[in-house]
Amino acid sequence: MDIPPLAGKIAALSLGAIPLSYALNHVSALSHPLGVALMSALILGLFFVAIYSLSRGEIYYDPLYAVFAVFAFTSVVDLLIALQEDGYMVGFMEFYTKEGEPYLRTSHGIFICYWDGTVHYLLYLAMAGAIRRRKRYRNLGLYWLGSFIMSILVFLPGNILGKYSSEIRPAFFLTIPYVLVPCWAGLSVFNQSQAPTCCTPNVVQEEQRKGLLQRPADLALIIYLILAGFFTLFRGLVVLDCPTDACFVYIYQYEPYLRDPVAYPKVQMLVYMFYALPFYGLAAYALIFPGCSWLPDWALVFAGAIGQAQFSHMGASMHLRTPFTYRVPEDAWACFFICNLLYALGPHLLAYRCLLWPAFFLRLPPSPPASHKKQH
Repeated sequence: MDIPPLAGKIAALSLGAIPLSYALNHVSALSHPLGVALMSALILGLFFVAIYSLSRGEIYYDPLYAVFAVFAFTSVVDLLIALQEDGYMVGFMEFYTKEGEPYLRTSHGIFICYWDGTVHYLLYLAMAGAIRRRKRYRNLGLYWLGSFIMSILVFLPGNILGKYSSEIRPAFFLTIPYVLVPCWAGLSVFNQSQAPTCCTPNVVQEEQRKGLLQRPADLALIIYLILAGFFTLFRGLVVLDCPTDACFVYIYQYEPYLRDPVAYPKVQMLVYMFYALPFYGLAAYALIFPGCSWLPDWALVFAGAIGQAQFSHMGASMHLRTPFTYRVPEDAWACFFICNLLYALGPHLLAYRCLLWPAFFLRLPPSPPASHKKQH
């Protein structure tokens, strides 16, 4: 997978969020929640107009260029929020976290801001750079899509169901485009043509004839998927208050963060159980039976989703904003990190395997009908 160069124009414009946020933090009118929401919408609208006027050619070629540009700007804002909440800077986004979205001050909110301000930001610049140079970015787009959707699936329900449900302000409704735009962007990314493969029909046939024992990497991935499936089911039962001793010991001695009333960890485990668990089963099936051409794309989506989710979950479990009683105990750090790092690493190895050796998942073209000679 070729990684395209970054978009310098969007990077320069997005960094304008730094002085802008500092100036807005000292505007007294932004001490009201409605004023924060209206000002935020106005700034995003003006930024979109600026991008449209400066990059019409790129937007006509691919409208997602404008989406990535606006999201890159919000990623810088999110990074400022995270750095401010951790005490690395002051005087930038205090008005927004107080009157706009106070749930961003939670440990989970801080870590999704870190992820958005680093990983998503680099993805936006890379994908915008690819559009500017008329190159492919389908694989990057699929990874971003999974990461973005997972963030929304956990963060929005957590805001509504958790202890911050009474703190929802008008700025919360600015997340509506964050729900609608990825649906359109996802369809656009999936509809892009795939990169041509160098696998000939003979190579594909030879690879698909191999049994599972002749493919040790696939066998190891299947074992991982089975174990990860059991771990996913177990943690789902834990947050559903399963009365067994194993669940009781785990939630109190290994991951007490699952009991945190902010609701993000509980929603995360339920999303894993209802979405990740079926995927583990389908992926194991695709590694056993050849010709499942859907797996490479969905493995990338899934890797992005698990990467974002595990980063936020692991960070929030240890962060000082999480009450002490809900943080991971010191004597359980090793077990916690090993289990959760392996849980995050496995989907990325699966996606890497699909991209590097795709022959097993390709569908062979139908063979031409055999010609029969007439007998006299």
